Amino acid sequence: MNCVGHQSPGLWRHPQDKSADYNTIGYWTHLAKVLEKGLFDGLFIADVLGTYDVFGGSNETTLAAGTQVPVNDPFLLVSAMAAVTENLGFGVTAGTAYEHPYPFARRLATLDHLTNGRVGWNVVTGYLPSAARNMGQEDQLEHDERYNHADEYLEVIYKLLEGSWGDEAVVRDREKGIFTDPSKVHEIRHEGTYFKVPGIAITEPSPQRTPVIFQAGASSRGTKFAAENAEAVFVIGPTKEILAGTVKKLRDAVEAAGRDRHDIRIYAMQTIVTGSDEATAQAKFEDYKSYADINGALALISGWMGVDLSTYAPDDVIGEDVKSNAIQSTVETFRKASGDEGKPWTIRQLAEWVGVGGFGPVIVGSGEAVARELIDWAEQTDVDGFNLAYAITPGTFEDVVEFVVPELQKLGAYPTEYAPGTLRNKLFGKGDRLPATHRAERFRLANARRA
Repeated sequence: MNCVGHQSPGLWRHPQDKSADYNTIGYWTHLAKVLEKGLFDGLFIADVLGTYDVFGGSNETTLAAGTQVPVNDPFLLVSAMAAVTENLGFGVTAGTAYEHPYPFARRLATLDHLTNGRVGWNVVTGYLPSAARNMGQEDQLEHDERYNHADEYLEVIYKLLEGSWGDEAVVRDREKGIFTDPSKVHEIRHEGTYFKVPGIAITEPSPQRTPVIFQAGASSRGTKFAAENAEAVFVIGPTKEILAGTVKKLRDAVEAAGRDRHDIRIYAMQTIVTGSDEATAQAKFEDYKSYADINGALALISGWMGVDLSTYAPDDVIGEDVKSNAIQSTVETFRKASGDEGKPWTIRQLAEWVGVGGFGPVIVGSGEAVARELIDWAEQTDVDGFNLAYAITPGTFEDVVEFVVPELQKLGAYPTEYAPGTLRNKLFGKGDRLPATHRAERFRLANARRA
């Protein structure tokens, strides 16, 4: 995330953490080169357009802890990182609630051109009420209505990027003085519930036309949205059994939407703490935990769940002193992730768990041990890979590249070179454009003209 830390509040204080340099170009270009060295599919950049202000009824704790604020625009990072890499993809988060799809389609196409087709868009509908208020609204749209709005938002994007300009529209004919053939550029004439966009796209087709679509909604409505639109999905599962069920549900939904169940790549959230051996890794983990900011973590959790945890004492026992169903269900997730299901948790323990890596499970061990555990997760759950959170940056990623990637390669579970082409082709090996089974097919130029 283009901020101090991300999901490990307080770790910015660690002497090896560089996330306070988030507002410098060099911080991001170095990270991009580290990830490309490790043959990562991509760098995923999260984002919010508001502050976490549920804890204590204000954003004071959030500001003091540096909990996802200050936060800068993620899109502006990509060109610099693309300039120092050749293959690394970039998944950039942007919401559908507060920017009109017409200028946003141009931003997507521009990045796809500048990266030579290495960009993806993580579609979010928003979840912070503070963002809605600062955009002139009383609150966000109701949950399912946000997805209805997002459905039409993507329809406009697809019409602009897939259905307005033909592949041969730009002719660059110097002799005739014609740069673009007007007969191959078409108005989209969109009129819907939320948007009216009559004209043409103002960008020529980029390598992927529509960047790779990422999504992370876990609700029933979010799953339906992902099944119809997403090509890569981020999921969280505290145990292999729960994660396997989540993956199956998602692939079943994709199949029900008329697509192949493996038309999506599913990445499970995971935090890795590793080193040259087990003892080194464990020592790092204990060291990281000592820097966790309890109040900063509680501010994050309060924002995620919409429950003000400042009303409880740090040592209140969840389930006895703390009655909220939202908290108890979340803690049940963390208990399973930590392997500590048999004991009651306190508010403090909840914060300490989130303090290193956020929501997902944590693997601590040598490079070989971590590699074998990742393979086991993949084999038992049918995930395609992992979305790695971090304790410190770039240190967490440097450790994974140094200690884990070589072990995965030895075991034949990780590539030794990048596939050619765009991000979409690297992920699926089936070309640069969206497949015919995707929802965008109905909005492509040929189909739109027949209609």
